[in-house]
Amino acid sequence: MNDGFERVTDWLEAHGHVHKPIALPVAARTAREAADGLGVQLGQIAKSVIFRRVVDDAAVLVVTSGDQRVDEHKVSAITGPLGRADAAFVKERSGFSIGGVSPVAHLHRPVTLIDRELFRFDVVWAAAGHPNGVFAVAPQQLAAMTDAPVADVVQSVMSPCTDVCKIDPGSGLCRGCYRTRDEIASWSKIDDHARRALLVVLDTRKREHPGFPPLSA
Repeated sequence: MNDGFERVTDWLEAHGHVHKPIALPVAARTAREAADGLGVQLGQIAKSVIFRRVVDDAAVLVVTSGDQRVDEHKVSAITGPLGRADAAFVKERSGFSIGGVSPVAHLHRPVTLIDRELFRFDVVWAAAGHPNGVFAVAPQQLAAMTDAPVADVVQSVMSPCTDVCKIDPGSGLCRGCYRTRDEIASWSKIDDHARRALLVVLDTRKREHPGFPPLSA
């Protein structure tokens, strides 16, 4: 491994964390790669995203769920205006290279926010300072470790519609988004948590219905 992995390992040990970092046999620079390597859900990957705060050049670390996208406007409403953090900035402030940024053991302590979506899971997996290194942690432990507030920092769930819905008469599902008529009608009435749960169901349906027969003229 490298110095970053060792620094995270030492930090976790010093703070009494029982789950030591492990090395995956394949690189896990993305949340998808990490989830596949661990055999867990994408949302269980606690990915670290770093921004640069404009007013004082401070690093802003957002630890978000792997199946979510950070909403920069929501983050900046909490921290102040943000700018892009390039690879050199990330390395200088955190001591980690992009693809292996840990939520702990930074060289310079960042302003940190924890995505509330991580709390859907009992255990999540975070980078351990190296693209192949990860460690397990409960979301509650992660918030305590970083002394960071839990916040809504992700983009709202958009409708899965790809076009005007066309219901397949055989399955009763939309040919584009795989929802039923009732699910389409209720989309605007349910919250983001219910929408995300439905998206998981839709992924399963897509695998079960890889193609629809052509509609009759």
